[in-house]
Amino acid sequence: MRIGIDVGGTNTDAVIMDGRTVISSIKTPTTANVSDGIVKALKYLVAESGVNVGDLDAVMIGTTHFTNAVVERRRLQTTACIRLALPATVCLPPMVDWPDELREVVGGHYYLAHGGHEFDGRDISAFDADEIRGIAEQIAAKGIKAIAISSVFSPVNADFEQKAAEIVAEVIPDASITLSSTIGRIGLLERENAAIMNACLRELAIKTVGGFKQALAELNITAPFFISQNDGTLMNADFATEHPVLTFASGPTNSMRGAAFLSGLKDAIVIDVGGTTTDVGVLQHGFPRVAALAVSIGGVRTNFRMPDTLSIGLGGGSLVVTDPLKVGPQSVGYEITTKALVFGGDTLTTTDVIVAAGQAEVGDAARVAHIDQTTITAVEDRIEEMVNIAVDRMKTSAAAVPVIIVGGGSILIQRPIAGASEIVKPQHFAVANAIGAAIAQIGGETDRIFSLADMTREQALAAAKKEASDRAIAAGADANSIEIVEVEEVPLAYLPGNATRIMVKAVGDLAGS
Repeated sequence: MRIGIDVGGTNTDAVIMDGRTVISSIKTPTTANVSDGIVKALKYLVAESGVNVGDLDAVMIGTTHFTNAVVERRRLQTTACIRLALPATVCLPPMVDWPDELREVVGGHYYLAHGGHEFDGRDISAFDADEIRGIAEQIAAKGIKAIAISSVFSPVNADFEQKAAEIVAEVIPDASITLSSTIGRIGLLERENAAIMNACLRELAIKTVGGFKQALAELNITAPFFISQNDGTLMNADFATEHPVLTFASGPTNSMRGAAFLSGLKDAIVIDVGGTTTDVGVLQHGFPRVAALAVSIGGVRTNFRMPDTLSIGLGGGSLVVTDPLKVGPQSVGYEITTKALVFGGDTLTTTDVIVAAGQAEVGDAARVAHIDQTTITAVEDRIEEMVNIAVDRMKTSAAAVPVIIVGGGSILIQRPIAGASEIVKPQHFAVANAIGAAIAQIGGETDRIFSLADMTREQALAAAKKEASDRAIAAGADANSIEIVEVEEVPLAYLPGNATRIMVKAVGDLAGS
């Protein structure tokens, strides 16, 4: 049996599952201290289901903690970046494209050193151990403990990053070091950005994951627990403290995986309506379509794996202004149970309008009986327009496709959706995100450039698939359940040696499950 938990900005959702069966579920408002909300949800699940906590095999948690920290510019650690590239890349230093206020929060400290590789693994310049030791001493003198190390084409050859990390660890024994080769894909600036963001979040990650552990210990739950990644797979708690950026966008990803599981559809558009936003994504082979371009997080471009989603300011708690008509993006969020009209509050929300229209039974309908039909129709028209535009933007062709609707705020969608071949709202739709966390698998990924002058295409593909599979197994996947779910080849005509970039993703079931 597994427990899946998704901590959102508005609600904390939790489910307990026995195999593919949902035994119990709960949706509770997220608390300022997320651990309190998790404990509350867990207590309900255990009491309602009567499950012995000793029978639990694993606990899976998805969280928006780290994304929110970057967006809000809060709880970030001062960080230094060491780039191995000289004499190349001088014109574009680390953090060159960061928003000024975010760069100031993390300190803006960077150092350039010799090193780096060409696409085929050849050195750009020789690694200088004394140079790195001198830089580490400067960082130590500033009292900085969080350090990101990047090197040109390190996904192809990470030797220089690893050597630099060993030297920095000698000089600063308590340093928290992030290597860009473990975080991002090919593309120096975006990968380096992701590494710096990861480094500045490490301190927060230790506290957050510690809070999760404390919440589980409070209920005597000793089963191993995992954190959801943004590609729909899992990482163990210790790995999560070292790679917090890999949780970015795990909420929408969990919802999409849960939608695929509940509906049985592998290829579809998913609309996840929460309390504040609606996330629209695309399922391909049961997993979220990955963004092809660099993804901006808090104004910073990154290139690690992220789902291709579109978020709009529409949710169950979205504010409604009648003159002139405006729906969202502001929302009462987790305060909907005290501020919405149907709950005795004084704020008009989209939920109030849907209840007034007789489309849902939430709270006290008598409190919204005064809303006139003209307002109801206008708001429903606006909601329909926002959803249709979002779905159309995510489609890659004019062909009609299945649409799966999930999320607690999905009562807002009552009308047909343009371009949908069918609309599916599966059982347990309100907690699809927690179900997505509970059924998640272990994943592994590789992104490398191969020279087909030295090997055949088949040999390159086999090497990439083996590397991705090995990474999944190392992360805790059952070797017998490994499946290759994504293969992408991009010939690089501008590089010599018949170069081809190959990206492979492998997934497998949690070992022992």
